[in-house]
Amino acid sequence: MKIQNQALIAFSTNRYQKNENSITKTIEKLSGGDNLKRAANNASGVSISETMRGQIRGLARAQLNMQDGLSVLESADAGLKHVSSVLQRMRELTVQTSTDFITDEDRVAAQNELDQLLESIDDTADKLEFNTQKILGEIRPLHIHVGANSGQTLAIDMVDVSTEKLGLDGANLTSREKAEELIGKVDNALSTISDHLANIGSDYEALTHHSDNISLTQINLEKSESLIKDPDLAFEMMEFVKQGIRQKGDELLIKQTNRNVSNLLSLF
Repeated sequence: MKIQNQALIAFSTNRYQKNENSITKTIEKLSGGDNLKRAANNASGVSISETMRGQIRGLARAQLNMQDGLSVLESADAGLKHVSSVLQRMRELTVQTSTDFITDEDRVAAQNELDQLLESIDDTADKLEFNTQKILGEIRPLHIHVGANSGQTLAIDMVDVSTEKLGLDGANLTSREKAEELIGKVDNALSTISDHLANIGSDYEALTHHSDNISLTQINLEKSESLIKDPDLAFEMMEFVKQGIRQKGDELLIKQTNRNVSNLLSLF
């Protein structure tokens, strides 16, 4: 006579344990919001997700780089406009002193103001900096990394607006002839500053458009990664409910089997 059905109990217990493991995995997905809590859940998905995450973080850092670049261009624009304003005042002085009706005392006063204006231009060229980097005092390209991968850079050209580079060093208004000669030099300097401002504006627009494109690319990558990594909460909730029903059924089956055995043994 067979009193205890070990095979039935073993089968129910094994199914109960498997269901318990499934419930644990489902709870991890629901609580952590991560469909790839373990690499075993989706090995290829983990590889793709990690690659995407590297790209996303690289693009986020590149956007910060471009924001720094835009700040540099804004500072350069402000500095160039200041130099342009100073040059306009210098031109007024040169026109004012390009006449024989000016007295020697007037020329001395005009020269003093001119010297101050020239010093202001040199101060702007020498002291305008961004993170200790000169903006208007050196002629060099400023490279900005604008992507997530190697080689994805843009270069904006820094300029030198010192009085020496503008051809204004040693300028003076001591005579009508020198004042008239200086008018042409100031006009050339103003033309140079205008060209620099145009280039700064073009670089700013290009960097802004590139930043917008990178932002859109990052958003699309985040959406794609979300499809791989984020769990379907509705599906996982249904799985959780289904697994709970199965678990209760297995518990009842094990209890009922044990109760039948106990009842049978009580007869003896």
